[in-house]
Amino acid sequence: MHEHEVDRRTLFRVGLGTAVAAVVGTEVAFPAAAGATPLPQFPWIIDCDTWGARPPASPIQITGNTTNKIILHHMDFPNVTDYSREHAMQLARDCQDLHMDTNGWADTGQHFTVSRGGYVLEGRHRSLETLAAGKHQVTSAHCPGENGNAIGIENEGTYITETPPPALLHSLVKLCTTVCRQFHLNAWDIFGHWDFRLGTDCPGIAFYRLFPQIRKGVLHSMGVSPAAAPARRWPDIWRFVDSQVVQVAQYLLVNAGYSDLSIDGVFSTEMNTVVADFQTSHGLAVTPDATFDTATWEALAPSLDKDASGLPVQAVQYLLTIKGYADTVSITGTYDHNTMKAIQDMQRLHSLHPDGRVDLSTWCALTGGTVREALTH
Repeated sequence: MHEHEVDRRTLFRVGLGTAVAAVVGTEVAFPAAAGATPLPQFPWIIDCDTWGARPPASPIQITGNTTNKIILHHMDFPNVTDYSREHAMQLARDCQDLHMDTNGWADTGQHFTVSRGGYVLEGRHRSLETLAAGKHQVTSAHCPGENGNAIGIENEGTYITETPPPALLHSLVKLCTTVCRQFHLNAWDIFGHWDFRLGTDCPGIAFYRLFPQIRKGVLHSMGVSPAAAPARRWPDIWRFVDSQVVQVAQYLLVNAGYSDLSIDGVFSTEMNTVVADFQTSHGLAVTPDATFDTATWEALAPSLDKDASGLPVQAVQYLLTIKGYADTVSITGTYDHNTMKAIQDMQRLHSLHPDGRVDLSTWCALTGGTVREALTH
């Protein structure tokens, strides 16, 4: 258990889920309002009372942080063929029982759940209420370091090799569109769990490959022009996030001369100091938690081609082995033919020019971010 992690979600087994989560002590929270009830703006979302939720074990809190992203999960539950409303409500009850009785949490960990039949359910109490308000969100338990910043959406099923059913994807786009509108987010603010969590297979390789399509679906539903998207929306890792993206940043920081930094995916106090020093030395803004923002990423990530070698290539290969290319790519630090072929495949997936060269847009897409080109095709 790392020093900033208060609670770790147990690994779900026997057909259950593998996500992990924590509540970070630095989140500013407000006590729940007595007698608060969800507003009826979204009748297609099944609220906690309707699916038969147990009362929370302790008061649900509202974070004082700004909601800045959506994090998608798969539940690592069986890929059932029962697509009924009754099954969806039982799924919500089973998930809450697991989170409260096994994990010891106050309530369901995520804000919302989407069943394989396309039913959308409120997860943690008050999530629907705060969605309607569109201000501060419920403090959740779906991803360490992001529980006060990100709306967590669990999707029923396991998607390592299989993709979600069309009904689930349709409802997920509808839900993400609603969350974006209510919290003033956009399609490029959608990420996967493993972008902000170390050592998890969630949201699953096959599901993750659909993220460019999901983002484009949300953009279309919102009526937003792709031209409005930033050139690159990088994952904004910070002091309370441990993830594979953090490990990539560590590879690049060590390559930049910070040789004493550990490459382990843990955003420690040591890394906080290193990031602040890098930002200061490059004339970049420094925050107390050393947020790894767009300017930091783009000052650090080098361009790579077929003649590249060393730690940056290892960083690329490390991510590729996690995201579906483990059978062909090895972490050697040499930009070999298999690495280039994997990069070209990833570039096609994100509608980038498949030249096999790792430029800033390729780095951004590889680390889980969104590039404008991926939304225009």
